[in-house]
Order: sequence, then structure tokens, then C-alpha cells
Amino acid sequence: MTQVDRQPGQEPTCPPPDPHPKKPAYVPPPGACDAHFHIFGPGDVFPYAPKRPFTPPDAPKARLLALHHFLGFERGVFVQSSCHGTDHAALLDLLATTDGRYRGVALLTPGTAPEEVARLHAAGVRGVRFNFLQHLGGRPSLDDMRTVIELVRPHGWHVAIHVTGKELLDSLDLITSIRAKVVIDHIGRVDVAEGTAGFAFGALKRLLDRGTIWVKLSGVDRISRAGPPFADAVALARALVRHAPERVVWGTDWPHPNISRFMPNDGELVDLIPQIAEDARTQRLMLVDNPTELFEFDKR
Repeated sequence: MTQVDRQPGQEPTCPPPDPHPKKPAYVPPPGACDAHFHIFGPGDVFPYAPKRPFTPPDAPKARLLALHHFLGFERGVFVQSSCHGTDHAALLDLLATTDGRYRGVALLTPGTAPEEVARLHAAGVRGVRFNFLQHLGGRPSLDDMRTVIELVRPHGWHVAIHVTGKELLDSLDLITSIRAKVVIDHIGRVDVAEGTAGFAFGALKRLLDRGTIWVKLSGVDRISRAGPPFADAVALARALVRHAPERVVWGTDWPHPNISRFMPNDGELVDLIPQIAEDARTQRLMLVDNPTELFEFDKR
């Protein structure tokens, strides 16, 4: 959608993920899904977009798959990053080699051809994402969003919305007007200082009540002010699970692009799952059943 106007070489760089994830004590149930991660490059095979908003460290497919095996995840959802723009080669490469265990979320423009959408769908893409954050290009135009949503409507894709808490409040009419499944990324990036009484958090709960909107309980490290083990953000995620256990999914957000304060350890993030979903039934909903419905995996 919106491109960031920088000369090549001027874009900021990202720190790499923690290279030493701990082995989590928590064991995910069979068929568990990491519902939000990225793959970056490697840049000499899958080049980064010339007008990318940031330059990531290479975080290739082999490293992601090894991490998932180590953490205990059998399924996952690759969310296309703005640093690769609308070139989905790395995404398609993952989908082609994982026997239906992975799905994708694309970045499209109003000029994307219907034939390209059909190709992506056949490969395993099941959603399109819109970034509202300023450092990723800013709020997309309403006309562009409507055009893209119409492009993917025949395939039943969900619409992923990446906003901050304030933008979430400003976008409620837009979000509720979308005639498709909607996913709010990263707990809506609400202001954790406002707690469960905050306006944005209340809006998230009302959106979940609609029955067609999901929230990703990823990015506790992004919204936390306290730092590891991110208890302030975990409390918000837990409240959403208690409110609507059938409308939440969980993700690592590996390799954690644009983290400026608290680079998380992915094994420690997995060990937060029992604090977010407090019993085996809700853990299965969040990690297996809800992703199966939302991303159209084969049922386990």
C-alpha cells in the first residue's frame, strides 16, 4: 500500500532475535499453531524491497522451522512483512515445502491482479494485512482498502488490521463495516498503562463480541512497560481469553522486528501460555481449534 519514501541505505535496521531460546517447560498440544511470525530473506535469495521501511537481520525458513520444532509447534502462519513488500517469494517458498502445515497472510495493492490472488490462495494464503502504523507507511486510504478487500472476498480471506490502541478507537466504524473475518494483531497494541478499564481495551472486547473478529495475543513484549516476564501485558491477554476464548489465537511474532526495548526469549514467551490461557481446554482453543477455523487448516 503506502510506501516509505527513503533512499536505499537510509532505512533503520533491526536487532536479531535472541539466538538462545530456552526450552520451554510448557508443552503445546498436538497441532499447536504459532499464528504470527515472519521470515526475512535470506537477502541474497529473497531480496528486500528497495523502499522498505526497515532492514531486518536475515531470519530464514530453516531457522524458523528449527525453532518451531524446538518449541513444540506443528503449524504456523507467516505474516508478510513490509520489508519484502508485495514480493511473496519467501512466503511461497515456505508454503511449498511444509505440506499444508503453514498458512500465509499477504500484503496486496489495489493493482494486484485477481489471478495473483488466486495463485496465493492455492498456495495457502488465507489473509491480507493492512498496516496503520506510521513507521510502516501509515494509515492506508479507505478506497485502497475497499479495493483490496473486494479482491480477496471470493476466496474468503480474513482481513488483518495492525493498529495502535488510539488508531483502533479511530477505526471502529471501518473495522465493523468489513464483511469478512477480521483479525486485530498484537492485542491491538493498546496502552498497557490503561489496563483492562482502558477505552481501547474495552473496544477490543466489544469487537470480539461480534463473533466475526479475532484478536492475536502476540506481542506482549511490544506493549509491556514492565519488561520480562511481561506481567502487565499478560494480564490483558488473559482477560481477553476469559472474555472470548473462541476468538483468540497466539503467536510468537518471531523474529520480533523493530523491538527497541525488550527483545524476548521465545522459549520464555511459550512458558507464558498457561498464564494467558489458564486450563487445557482454553489452551487447545487458542492454539489448535481457533487457528484451524480461522486459517482453514485440516481439523485434528
